[in-house]
This record gives sequence, C-alpha cells and structure tokens, in this order.
Amino acid sequence: MQISELYRLYCQHPVVTTDSRDCPMGSLFFALKGGNFDGNAYAASALGKGSAYAVVDDAGCVPPGDGRYILVDNVLETLQSLAAYHRSRLNVPVVQITGTNGKTTTKELVSAVLSRKFDTLYTEGNLNNHIGVPRTLLRIRPEHEIAVIETGANHPGEIAFLCKMVQADCGLITNVGRAHLEGFGSFDGVRRTKGELYDDLASRHKFCFLNMMDHELLDMAAERNIRQVPYVQGVAVSGSDGTFNPFLKVRWLTPYGTASEVQTRLIGDYNLPNVLAAITVGLHFGVPADQIDEAIGEYAPNNSRSEYRRTDRNELIVDAYNANASSMAVALDNFRNMRHDAKMVILGDMRELGSESAAEHQKVADKLAGMDLCETWLVGDEFGKCDLSAIGNVMLFADVDEVKKHLAASVVSGRLILIKGSNGTRLFQLPGLL
Repeated sequence: MQISELYRLYCQHPVVTTDSRDCPMGSLFFALKGGNFDGNAYAASALGKGSAYAVVDDAGCVPPGDGRYILVDNVLETLQSLAAYHRSRLNVPVVQITGTNGKTTTKELVSAVLSRKFDTLYTEGNLNNHIGVPRTLLRIRPEHEIAVIETGANHPGEIAFLCKMVQADCGLITNVGRAHLEGFGSFDGVRRTKGELYDDLASRHKFCFLNMMDHELLDMAAERNIRQVPYVQGVAVSGSDGTFNPFLKVRWLTPYGTASEVQTRLIGDYNLPNVLAAITVGLHFGVPADQIDEAIGEYAPNNSRSEYRRTDRNELIVDAYNANASSMAVALDNFRNMRHDAKMVILGDMRELGSESAAEHQKVADKLAGMDLCETWLVGDEFGKCDLSAIGNVMLFADVDEVKKHLAASVVSGRLILIKGSNGTRLFQLPGLL
C-alpha cells in the first residue's frame, strides 16, 4: 500500500495507537516491535477491541482474505512516513524544541502560553523520540491552530532525522550540556546533534528563538547564519522579606518598555531561561503580556521534575525524573543558595556518561564537599567509586531499596531535601517515605 493510500485511510480513521491494550473504536493499530515484544502478535487482539485496521509487517499473522490487515515492509518506518506525509499537508505553524536540559518544561510552558490564544497541540509527556514524534504529529487535527513538538536525542543524527518529519516553522534549543555522552561520544557530539535543529531551520530559511545569554547557543547560531528572535530581557527576583520561598519569580521587560512580573511554581533560577523562552514565543505569536503571566503563573510541574512537596516531616525538592552532569551542577548550585537551617541531599547515579562517568561523579562529590549540608546520601555504583572523604556526614547506598530499608528504621524530619538522580535509580519512590 502506498503512503497516499494509507493516508486516505488515516483521514477516515484519524486515531493512531501502538498499544493493543488501548484501541479506541475505529483507530489504526501500528504493530511495532520492541526488545521484548512483537506487535504483530497482538494485531488480532487490537482489531477485536475496536481498531478498524492493523498495520503489520509479518505476513504470517494475516488471515487470508481479511482486508483489515495492511501489510508493509516495516511498521515503524511506515508510521514515520505517514506522519511526515500528514505534516506536509498541514497549514499549521509548528514550533520545535530540543536541548539537553529543560526541554519538557519549556515545551509545557510554551504550550500553556500559546493555549491562551490558540487551539494548541503539543507533545504529551516526553514522547519526543523516533516513535513519540510521529505519534504526536498524527494527533494534529484541522481544528488545531498551532503545534509545539518536543524532540530528544541520545545519538548523532537523531535530531536531523526528526526534523525531516517535523518541518518546523521555528524552533529553539534550550541549552547544550553534558548528557548521553555514552551515545554522543563527547560534548562536541552533543553540540553537533542539538545543532541539527539550527541546520534544518537555516536550510529552509526559518528562524530560531535564541537565548542571548547562552554563549554556546550564540556561537552555534552564528556558525549557521540562522535568523534569530532573541529572548526578552528578564531576571530572577530574590525574595526580600527573608522568608523561605523556593519558587522562582521573574521580572521581564515587555515590548512597550514596561516591567512585568510573574510568580512561578518552578524551583530554581535555572528555570529562568525556560520562562523567558515561553514569554518570547508567546509575544511573537501575539499573546498579550497579562495572559502570558497568567499562564506561566498557573503552570505547576509534575512527574518529579523540580517539584516542591511539603510532607508532614520535611520539605522536598523532587527532581528525580532525570539527571546528567549539567543538570546536577545547576540543581546543586541552586540548592546551595537556598536558605534553610537543615539541608540534605539524596543523589542517585547519573547514567549514560560513558568514559567520563567517573570524572563527572567525582565533580559532584567535590561540589558537595563545599556545601553546608547536615547529611548527604549517595545512591549507586558510580558514587561508590568516588573519593568521598571530604564530605561530612555522608552515607552510601547501593540502590534505592537500601535507602528505603534505612528510612523504615530511622526517621528524617525538619529537613529541606533535594532528591535528584537518573530515572533508572528510581529515587522517585522516596518522597512518600520522607
């Protein structure tokens, strides 16, 4: 079946699913393969639950004469081609976002702002890879007036590949940091891969929103001679009443030269560029300043992304969705500047750092040695290899289960606790015990 023919079926059945457990009536089921599963084996189940058609690449699962099965060479490539074909027929502005840290938060802030004026389609959660992006593009409907697409990568060429599907009208890179070094090979590899968004935009004479305070991004944009819309001017505002307030407040300058201020529910000054990005994109698309402030002020992060939580015994900053060398450094710097009588950290290993893992974990240990902390808990094999002799009152745990056992036997109270680590360390299981 040609993509144009499949697209006609998609237009009649515009709900796409890749999960045989979730098959809305009349949907198209794409039988993807994974490391431990083969979607072809579930095609019949998907059809039985409501899917109108099943796209498969195993002829052995197709009953003779059953026209509900669409046999293709490769299901994943067909899904991606269908998404690209759909995008090519859309007359909808698309904003593409990538970066090492903050891309999901920025995507959600930008989407919240744009939603004040437009019917906005945006990436759900962090569905930002070679499967999530085509699924997101195929959710764009005629009623949508703008789309915000998040794209991630853990190896060279991935952003360039996603750009061919997204065909963005404009985009932004939040930052370039030290993450996924195992897949990229080096920081230069990260830089080149994130820069693939600029390459794509420049080649099609599109433009980027640019943080003029980020010298790495300035250099990358200048290298490609890409058209730029600079972020608005803005600063983080510190509390003046002396009380503890973990949330970021931002004062920014409107195009009319007046100052505007928004109290966010975001933790840390490192979120300032994310807020300024959302303001800038909103202004570019004509969202009024007061509605921009309202949208940003009402946005609350979730899924263990810099969340502030108050329990019966402690105050927590839960940033356990992910961690890399760059995000760990700024999180600790921000935590160092917070005022509290009893600060504590629970940090998990940073994954996918490759040959630089030992050095990057030691940098974290050295930074901890210079902080005023009542306790330091480190979780994982990589921290176990570090020289921790300069850190006062430090405890080392093999994994999160050991931490949970320790918490079952001892009570921690009266603390401000930063919890941060790669998702694989599962530190997100701890807040309920603290």
